[in-house]
Amino acid sequence: MTTTEAKLVKRPRIPTTYIVALIPVAAALNIVGSTINAALRLPTFLDMIGTAVVAMTLGPWWGALAGLITNIGIAIIRNPVSLPFALCNMVGALVWGYGIRWKMGKSFGRLLILSMFVGFFVSLTAVPIYVLVFGGATGHFGDMLTATFVAMGQRLWVSVFSSNILVSFTDKIISTFVALAILGALPKELTSHLELVEQKNLKTVIWITLGIVVGIAALLFIMFTNIAG
Repeated sequence: MTTTEAKLVKRPRIPTTYIVALIPVAAALNIVGSTINAALRLPTFLDMIGTAVVAMTLGPWWGALAGLITNIGIAIIRNPVSLPFALCNMVGALVWGYGIRWKMGKSFGRLLILSMFVGFFVSLTAVPIYVLVFGGATGHFGDMLTATFVAMGQRLWVSVFSSNILVSFTDKIISTFVALAILGALPKELTSHLELVEQKNLKTVIWITLGIVVGIAALLFIMFTNIAG
């Protein structure tokens, strides 16, 4: 088999019908996740699971499009505050999409690192929006963390970043591994070109994810307990 033939086998052309169908479905998944998150006032966002799916399967720029559509939809339907944060959704798509193509999906450890990279770069993008556009608060759970850090004597920029990175790490870890589970149910035409960890060990992934999320939740609880005390 020649190099050209190998590339064709490894990266088959994805039918346009799949592209047209997957992007709006992913955006709808993001909007539903965001709405549920807001209704339950969870310390996450849950508005990028669909973005992760599209970025991994179709590519980073298709994922960025899904992220942009997501935030426009949320702004129209529920919360205009989300519109400036479309840039965060798009940045997350680029990190996920390129990360998977740089073989960061071949093991659980690499996927975990990729999810934390996503969280880090999304936070870097979000903090200036929080501070410069909204004065450091938007009504999200993270605002309480920001207030806590400010009360501890940190500057606003540092407080916003500290609170956002904790929430973002939790959110992006959940989003990455839920997206992995979704990929296992998609047609092979969409996923055959991806080098991903085998789905047979998905239970292990779930337990690892839960352990990390519980650990971060425990850290937040300890922080609030110490402040309250």
